[in-house]
Amino acid sequence: MKAIVLNEYGDSSHLKLAEIPEPKPGAGEIKVKVAAAGLNPIDWKLRSGDYKAFMPIQFPFVPGVDVSGQVVELGPGVTQFKVDDRVLGFVKRGYAEFVTAPAEAWASIPKGFNLEDAAVIPLAALTGAQLVEEAANVQREQTVLVTGAVGAVGRAAVYAAKARGARVIAGVRQQQRAEAETLGASTVVALDVDAELANLPMLDAVADTVGGSTLAKVLGKVRNGGVVASTVGPPPGDKERGVIGKGMQTHVDSKRLAGLAEAVKAGKFRLPIAKRLPLAEAASAQRLAEAGGISKVLLKV
Repeated sequence: MKAIVLNEYGDSSHLKLAEIPEPKPGAGEIKVKVAAAGLNPIDWKLRSGDYKAFMPIQFPFVPGVDVSGQVVELGPGVTQFKVDDRVLGFVKRGYAEFVTAPAEAWASIPKGFNLEDAAVIPLAALTGAQLVEEAANVQREQTVLVTGAVGAVGRAAVYAAKARGARVIAGVRQQQRAEAETLGASTVVALDVDAELANLPMLDAVADTVGGSTLAKVLGKVRNGGVVASTVGPPPGDKERGVIGKGMQTHVDSKRLAGLAEAVKAGKFRLPIAKRLPLAEAASAQRLAEAGGISKVLLKV
């Protein structure tokens, strides 16, 4: 089968289309014919070697954690799916014609939802939901700030916090205000405008997707005993005030993924797709996505 293969750390030019053996599903796994693979920052951070100190990869390496497609084979013991089911999954080795992964990594694609488009959902949606529901543990009527709210993870986090009955503040850059107004948050705040930052209310929690100076600016707005949860590593918190800093690592969750896919289909939140490119153009796709400033990028397989 065809797949995108990386043989050494480096820039996106190291991604090459190659023929590799087709995988076979093991016990508890399903094999899926991939329709599309979504791109995520983890893809180029692994490719470049940025993460090699704590997430080393073994070469030859096939990147990609988001896919959608149709089931073509069931491993022993799988009962929750059948051949020809349409599925989306949070997996490994996704830039390929076929993928195998444990059944719990997959969820059914809602009826009527575009097969390719489903590939942008898994990692972003699961990360945003788990950030809010598990790491920050947001509760009804709490006030929560979501930083990077117009990004894919931020959109999912805004949705998850709203679904829990929280008062949600969408934190963005000034130039993103118009787009942020469409998210349905209680308030939109431009975190790069000092006056707006100063007027932030006291927060019960921060669901952070950007880290760095943006997160540092808002720490003082978290109430004593509040929670700061981040997708970009454990934040410092504030021991003197009892502010808890929590990092997170996204994990598979078939039931939650199915619910998030249904929410996207119902229009409860959007994950816009900026560009669709064929699998063979993975290097160009990663360059485009890595440059930032756009929505999701999709590889059509």
